[in-house]
Order: sequence, then structure tokens, then C-alpha cells
Amino acid sequence: VRQLLQQGQFQGVLTTGGYIAAPAIIAARSLGLPTILHESNALPGKVTRWLSPWCTTVALGFESASTYLPRTKTICVGTPVREQFRNRQDSLDLDIPEDAPLIAIVGGSQGAVAVNRLVRSAAPDWFKQGAWVVHLTGTNDPDADSLQHPQYLSMPFYDNMAGLLHRANLMIGRAGAGTLTELAITGTPSILIPYPYAAEDHQTYNAAVFAAAGAAIVCQQSALTTALLQEKVMHLLNTPDHLHKMSQATQKLAIADSAEQLAQYIQTMLSAVPQRT
Repeated sequence: VRQLLQQGQFQGVLTTGGYIAAPAIIAARSLGLPTILHESNALPGKVTRWLSPWCTTVALGFESASTYLPRTKTICVGTPVREQFRNRQDSLDLDIPEDAPLIAIVGGSQGAVAVNRLVRSAAPDWFKQGAWVVHLTGTNDPDADSLQHPQYLSMPFYDNMAGLLHRANLMIGRAGAGTLTELAITGTPSILIPYPYAAEDHQTYNAAVFAAAGAAIVCQQSALTTALLQEKVMHLLNTPDHLHKMSQATQKLAIADSAEQLAQYIQTMLSAVPQRT
């Protein structure tokens, strides 16, 4: 990495952290190159905590992450999302009645088998209330086809996530930084079930930010039962004012121009760096 950076055409380094980022940060430090590290999670990862003092700046997805980086210059710019999420005109290309409450179940890139089972057990009560469910199961769920209902749409993945979250009245799923950023931009209330095996339980820290803001209800997977999930969803379906307040709180967490802010900061930093020859 150091040899590559020494070639001269690089004026700085931008990295998103993780173990793979460590060599680039160390090499940039040894060459005196400015380095920006972007940390999406509320609890910075180990590489971010260890090597952030060697970075020029750490750009944060959550303001609260600065607590863990006392020796580092930080700026909060949020986490960039695709343009589709910022476009509220994106429509949902699924045959769901416009006036029906819609619950989106999103288990993350790999799905979430434990969450899937709870949802399928609880969903019949939601159907009785007129709710529809779009359930993204992932590809590793052996029971993916076990529930059949006219108001239940199950699929491994769905490309139009922006349209789904804009349309959904409620999302049930994990608490990865990317998912939470998308929820904030679309203003979608949520029931968050942090992945219990995430590194250093960082999803619980992410979810806590949303819970503290009134944007989400957080349930630990180990304590969640079918009855409890049924109860929480039914309460929200029956109190639309509560859902509306959660939506407003979620939107207040959004930094819609995250990509532009980060790009502008990079440009400003590079403009102050002497050109290398």
C-alpha cells in the first residue's frame, strides 16, 4: 500500500474503517498524507478507535460516536445513501392497496431466520387488522414458503428498497448503520431487533440512538416472543398518532446531504494540501 501511495498521484486517503483499512491508514501516516476515515456506527470499530489519532479527521454517521474518539478531530456528516432514498416520488411496484397499513420486514443482507420465524407466527393477528406484510427473508431461511396469505408477500430480496421504505408504515428489522440511515431519510418508524452477534454488539448502540430520539422501539432478540411482537405492532397499528410522531422523530435524525457534505469536506481538505511532484 505504501508503494502505491508513493507513486505520487495520490493526495490523500479516504477509508471506511475495518481491518482492511489499517494498512492504508498506516501507510498514509508514514507518508504524511491526509486521511479521512468514515465511521458509520454509533460505536466505532476497533480499527477506528485504535488508528483514528493517525487520521486527519474521522467523519461520523452518528454524533454520539465522538465520545469514543476523544483524541481525534471528528465531524458528523451522516452516512451517504443512494439517490433513490432521497426521492419521495419513488413508487412501490407491488400490488398493495394504497390505504392498507404496510409492514416491511427487513433482516439485512443475509436475512434473519430468528426474526423471520417470529414474524410468521405473529403476522396472522396483523392481517386481521387489515395490515399487509412485505417480508424479505434472505436466502438462508428453510421455512421461507411456510406462510401463505393474500396480504403476505415474501421474497428473498427486493430491489426497490427506497420505494418499500417510503411506502411502509412500519419496518421491523436489524439495526445496521445503513438500514438506519435509510429509515431516517425515508422517515419510516421501526421496531429494531439488533443482531446479537454483531461485532462488539454495535447494532445495539446504533438502535439506542433511534430509541432515545423516539424514532424506534428496540427489542433484544433473546427477550422477544411472538406475543410481545404481536402486542407491540398491534399497539402501533391502533395508534396512528404514535406512528406519526415516530416518523417525525426519525426524520430529525436524517442528514439528507451526507454525500455532498463528505465530498465538500474532502475537496476542502485536498485544496489545502501542497501538490506532490
